[in-house]
Amino acid sequence: DGYTVQAMVARKHAQELILGMNLDPMFGPVILFGAGGTAVEVVNDTAIALPPLDDVLAGDAIDATRIGRLLAGYRDRKPANRGAIIAALNGLSQMIVDFPCLVSLDINPLLADAEGVVALDARIEIDPRRVDEPAPNPTLAIRPYPSGWSRDFQSDGMTFHIRPIIPADVALYPAFLAKISPDDLRLRFLSLRKNFPDQMLKRLTQLDYERDIAFVALEKDTGALAGIGRLSCDPDHRSGEYALLVRSDLQGHGLGWDLLKQVIDYAKAERIGRIEGTILNENRKMLTMCLEFGFSIAHHPGEPGLSVATLEVR
Repeated sequence: DGYTVQAMVARKHAQELILGMNLDPMFGPVILFGAGGTAVEVVNDTAIALPPLDDVLAGDAIDATRIGRLLAGYRDRKPANRGAIIAALNGLSQMIVDFPCLVSLDINPLLADAEGVVALDARIEIDPRRVDEPAPNPTLAIRPYPSGWSRDFQSDGMTFHIRPIIPADVALYPAFLAKISPDDLRLRFLSLRKNFPDQMLKRLTQLDYERDIAFVALEKDTGALAGIGRLSCDPDHRSGEYALLVRSDLQGHGLGWDLLKQVIDYAKAERIGRIEGTILNENRKMLTMCLEFGFSIAHHPGEPGLSVATLEVR
């Protein structure tokens, strides 16, 4: 019924960014981030990420570009509001998850400075045949976060929150590992282990939920990592290998038992055929717990010091 006329936003020291998405024939929806403006094709400074994102993955996309270094500030330029840029990336990611009808989208330029971000120009394309298609988007290369698997667990006056792992949990690992004895680490990893490189911790926290799941138990009052139950499956979901690790100072309160139950319940819901675990023969607590859950225990065919615990799930 009319028009609104406004003055063009002017931010003298803002960086021009581009934020967008399109459909890749192999990977489905992909997110693009980088240097924007009228010379976007000439500058050619962009990074590609697969949704869904979180704060860590969105930050990785920023850091993968040259303009990411400019956003950190230089000379008389204040750092751009990184949190606002990450929020924009996460917002686009959630749109892709929630609206399968999205075909392409461009926000260019997206101005970013210390005050936040402002979208000056945007273009969006949808597939009208998919407007009523429900979320989550079935064409995602990475399965969305399984938020329905979160709950609380209480034992001996302590409360833990159990939920699927997210990439940001990598920050909790150093304090967690510092409270695990060398012998407990040996029992978990089947050999002595002192070093956990950053790339290894990223692999443990950045999962493809289609094949892998890890449940973290967090102290409800502090948010500290208390234990982890993990399941890694083969591509056809015929079998999966489980692993447990509970902080040494919190063992004996049923947390490991509850994490294993969560792993088994998840395997049943995902119709995974069987669960297996490789256990040192001396790890009597783990072997006993497996027997309580109905696992069968057999000697490892190639390693005399190991046993294999197997549970037929379906």
